[in-house]
Amino acid sequence: MKIGLDFTPALYGRGVSRYTINLARALLENSQAELSLYGYSMRRLPELIKKATGLGAGKGQLAFQKLPPSLLAKLWRFGLNPVSKLLPNLEVFHSWDWLQPPDKNLPLVSTIHDLSQLKYEDTAHPRILKAHQRSWHVLKERRAEIIAVSHATKQDIIDLLGIPAFKIHVVPEALPEEIKQINERLTEQESEQIKQRLKLTRPYLLFVGTREPRKNLARLIEAWEPLAGEIDLLVAGAKGWDETTDQRYKALPNLRFLGQVTDIELNVLYAEAEALVFPSLDEGFGLPILEAFYHGTPVITSQVTALVEVAGNAAELVDPLAVEDIRRGIELVLKEDEQAQRSRLQKMIIRSHMFGWHQVANQTLAVYAKAIQHHE
Repeated sequence: MKIGLDFTPALYGRGVSRYTINLARALLENSQAELSLYGYSMRRLPELIKKATGLGAGKGQLAFQKLPPSLLAKLWRFGLNPVSKLLPNLEVFHSWDWLQPPDKNLPLVSTIHDLSQLKYEDTAHPRILKAHQRSWHVLKERRAEIIAVSHATKQDIIDLLGIPAFKIHVVPEALPEEIKQINERLTEQESEQIKQRLKLTRPYLLFVGTREPRKNLARLIEAWEPLAGEIDLLVAGAKGWDETTDQRYKALPNLRFLGQVTDIELNVLYAEAEALVFPSLDEGFGLPILEAFYHGTPVITSQVTALVEVAGNAAELVDPLAVEDIRRGIELVLKEDEQAQRSRLQKMIIRSHMFGWHQVANQTLAVYAKAIQHHE
């Protein structure tokens, strides 16, 4: 099967970047796939090429253009600069939900990770929301096959975009290979240096994510405050725009905002944490849960659909709207005896094995086959 994949999002250092890189790697390793990577950038094209070749893609499998996304968007809107001009033998093209190619004769597949920008429009950047809305309209118009990363996201796509259920295929994500590679290369000396640099001297709970309202960090802090004397709360992620950016939160003892951390620092933070607390109100998937499971770190998370899909019975589920229930979940995990800890660890290992990039690749190939079969 001759597949084209828009590799451009690999540049942006977000969840969609890891998804794109790991999917590309898995497809390049799959004997059923003949993968070509398409991409565009004005200033960061060498970086994009380096990422692609680092996965093992050869020169003949790359079709990258030195174009700014804003110019390409205009060209594509007028049907110019089609992907098939650079990659004429493709049978199907896998886009991302930011920008859609003009090739109407080419079967189209796209992954939608979540619709948080539609569900929380007051917190979405207007320009970014408008770009996504334009993209979603094209996907619906072109009758593209859509990959959703959870059943919860599939339902959102049906409800909010009006795309019929039979065009949406649930293919869960998996733990990024980069996390495993970093952990395998990390020496004890490097780990100790990071612990000293981040001042990991007291037991702590870990929160990972951008500080935006749907992440529910303010309720987590309220739940944790009575426990602050015995355990710290560390927040790793971009500053964002939720209420925790107020000055009063900075004054709380034993609450530490670390900001953006490197992948290697995050690795150590997961490994050393007493638990990950992830009481989000809404997620498309919930990758931090799999990251914590990989490190054997207990998880307290919300009983909302997408997070339950990932966590199953291996995490302590709480009502994200009830501060007391978040605190109950934290206290329960912290007080577990050795037998309960062993049982939870076994469940985490079993749950982790349910998600893998080889499965993602095989399920995605099945979606490509449907796109080719149903293309009009």
